Amino acid sequence: MCPFEILERLIYARVESVINPLLPQEQAGFRNGRSTVDQVNLLTQDIEVSFSAKMKAGAVFVDLIAAYDTVWHRSLICKLLRLLPDRHMVHTIIEMVGNRSFTISTGNGKRSRLRRLKNGVPQGSVLAPFLFNIYISDLPNTVSRKYAYADDLAIMHADGDWQAVEGVLIKDMAIVGEYLQTWKLKLCTTKMVSAARHLNNNEAKREIKVNFNNETLLFCSEPKYLGVTLERSLSCRQNLESLRKKQTLRLSLLRRFAGFGWGC
Repeated sequence: MCPFEILERLIYARVESVINPLLPQEQAGFRNGRSTVDQVNLLTQDIEVSFSAKMKAGAVFVDLIAAYDTVWHRSLICKLLRLLPDRHMVHTIIEMVGNRSFTISTGNGKRSRLRRLKNGVPQGSVLAPFLFNIYISDLPNTVSRKYAYADDLAIMHADGDWQAVEGVLIKDMAIVGEYLQTWKLKLCTTKMVSAARHLNNNEAKREIKVNFNNETLLFCSEPKYLGVTLERSLSCRQNLESLRKKQTLRLSLLRRFAGFGWGC
């Protein structure tokens, strides 16, 4: 596997500088100079701008089922050729991610016949996150602003009226949902949540209703995006308290390992 990984890294080094400038700005996943911190900051800054304008912000946090495993190889070829005008290189990349097969063995020693995988990019592969970014690089335009980190996607819209916020989010989710269905990416509607962000204490329990595929998405008062809890007023109290507890736990573990006299 070592020569194979070296080859992947060589290919990535060759094509990354060509394709990276063509990827949308809202996609921050596994790109040089971008991180989860940048994406969380961008989302919270946009919400704070809506606070300053005395507007109401609504967001939907999208959840995909086995995103990397459902990448359609035929579509990936087309999308690669749009961004990388080198058929030989595209053919090599597709052979590396697509030339995979599997068998199923049972407890009594029986084995199924060899089957070739037609979907998915290998988990842990150097190229897998990069190829997934390419696969969803043509997400359609929406009125809501998009925030993506690989397969973690959020959309947010701010307005002075809650009905307007809900209406835009519903329309944009229909657009995103149709796109994902076209390219065989599956949404997990049971894990998708909507959220409302504002500074009006009189509406502290306000919930927004975003319908998708004839269902109302679950509302979450304090959703998580990329591991960060987004409180209604963005006070960060829960995140700081969570960090404090983690540090306290780690300190107590270090004391146990070092002995009772440690730190005295």
